[in-house]
Amino acid sequence: MSESGYPIRVGELRPSQFVWTLGPGALVDLPQVSVIVLGLDYWDREQSIPVHEARLLRAVRWKLGPQVEQLLAPPIRPDSDGPFNPFSPEARIGAPVAPFPEWLRCPICGVLSQHDSGLFELKPDPFRPDRTHYVHSNCAKANQPIAVPARFLVACRNGHLDDFPWHWFVHRGPSGCKGLLRFYERGASLQTENLWVECTQCPASRSMAEAFGEQGKRAMPACRGRHPHLGKYDAQCTGELRPVLLGASNSWFPVNLSVLAIPTKADKLAQLIDDKWELLKGIPSKEVLPHVVKPLADAGQLPGIKEFDIEEVWTAIEEQRSGGDEGNGGVELDLKTPEWTVFADTKPKSDWPDFMVKTVAPPADFAGFVSSVILVERLREVNALVGFTRVEPPEEGIEGSEPPPRAPLSNGRPTWVPATEVRGEGIFIRFDSKNLAEWLGRTAVQERSEALLMGHRGWRAARRLQPPDANFPGALYVLLHTFAHVLLRELSLECGYNTASIRERIYASGPGEPPEMAGVLLYTAAPDSDGTLGGLVELGKPENLGRLIGHALSRAQVCSSDPLCSEHVPMEDATLHGAACHACSFVPETSCEFGNRYLDRSLLVPTFHGMDPAFFGRVCL
Repeated sequence: MSESGYPIRVGELRPSQFVWTLGPGALVDLPQVSVIVLGLDYWDREQSIPVHEARLLRAVRWKLGPQVEQLLAPPIRPDSDGPFNPFSPEARIGAPVAPFPEWLRCPICGVLSQHDSGLFELKPDPFRPDRTHYVHSNCAKANQPIAVPARFLVACRNGHLDDFPWHWFVHRGPSGCKGLLRFYERGASLQTENLWVECTQCPASRSMAEAFGEQGKRAMPACRGRHPHLGKYDAQCTGELRPVLLGASNSWFPVNLSVLAIPTKADKLAQLIDDKWELLKGIPSKEVLPHVVKPLADAGQLPGIKEFDIEEVWTAIEEQRSGGDEGNGGVELDLKTPEWTVFADTKPKSDWPDFMVKTVAPPADFAGFVSSVILVERLREVNALVGFTRVEPPEEGIEGSEPPPRAPLSNGRPTWVPATEVRGEGIFIRFDSKNLAEWLGRTAVQERSEALLMGHRGWRAARRLQPPDANFPGALYVLLHTFAHVLLRELSLECGYNTASIRERIYASGPGEPPEMAGVLLYTAAPDSDGTLGGLVELGKPENLGRLIGHALSRAQVCSSDPLCSEHVPMEDATLHGAACHACSFVPETSCEFGNRYLDRSLLVPTFHGMDPAFFGRVCL
């Protein structure tokens, strides 16, 4: 946030929030002010630390173009032993923001105007950024009351965001009236019909209830194509403006790419060169190599490189240069298949710096259902932000599908994107393919799958998405997804992590394909270098996992919302789930890769609806 050319600190966010919840273009509703995170053009790249993950960078280039040079972590102010000095150069390190919405309201007299109209004055507090605020300096009813941001904005599904058209709205169209506006409440409740805006110069006034619904469609002007985080307007936009509330989640939906750091090369050195290729690809000769490698190794950027001599390292660099994929041509946007290949290996690699696994016996009680279990003692997940949408979330979320119109992160084609990395542990469970093939052939399963497909078609039809069957994940995915949710809820009761701290990653073959890929990874991760403490891995051992799966399946058979939950029919209300609800299957959205969609207990265990479609039917009797 900048006033008079001097940056003013207004708050703090965690680095991961810039990728998942409050990235470029997002509104940050702080205690006293509201700001918007500016586009990548305004960020200082020199204050950001590179995040190295070659596989993710190639996928980002596939999405955004080959001009993307780096994945960068959001800027972090260095730790200091002494007291915080708000006037030091380090105090200026951070993500740039600007005031938005630009309209403020005095809660005492109701005056509604823009922050730079001369009616409001910014009062910064460098020692307590959370106390920075605007005041109505010449309020007739009080002495400089704190002004609050206007709570109404407008957005369209093409990614545009703008201030609410207050003058247009209250005057019911274009008007030459320059009168001051006043926002006030009429009635005991704060429902929209009791919120009014009026012009103090002419008789015009209007209830905010008229901004919503069918009336709102007629009351809103054409979209101006505004991108406030970039300071520009698109030339044309045919999108329909919709009112949104400040702080509402539908004003910013992230479009992310996420990968696990897995070994994809034959040996350690080749893998290290591939992972750190962005650091090494510019080395011109073998003579220069030691002068580059040694400082990077001492800084911890090339872990394990000292095990190899210079000749070996240079040979590996030459091989990478001759056979590596420098561009984005030919790169498939399939981030899970390589991970599945590693997990499905009969002898998975287990001694890599960011990937350490151990194969254990599957639970004896579920022989024939679970074919293998892998304890992931160490993993690294890297996430990158490639865009965002407004009003509507990205298309269902299956990798490879096209999202709704994606708003840009920068004015031009971005040369970097925000990224974060977390480390942790997990449990990988692979299902038996032969048993799954038999289960998918059951008539009851096919009928239940058709009911879920009808709900999927209705959901897409309500949103005018074509074709109607696109991106339906199939019964196998629904089974694995539901299993992941019920087991995740059970694990959180015993491992010490809350439900929101455990995440899922589903590996499933597509509809109509043989169920060769069928597995679930449940993991937890933290941004520090140590990751987590081993509580999840301990529960994956055979003596614990069988008991936990049994308890999870037992709880899933009966829901406190039954029989309504178990008898829910997706096609009747065009929903994306069957027998599932908050009481039995839903988890926090930070844990679910699909927003609590495509869940159905009927495919997992017997319910009041019946037992024929249940995959675990015979072990739940």
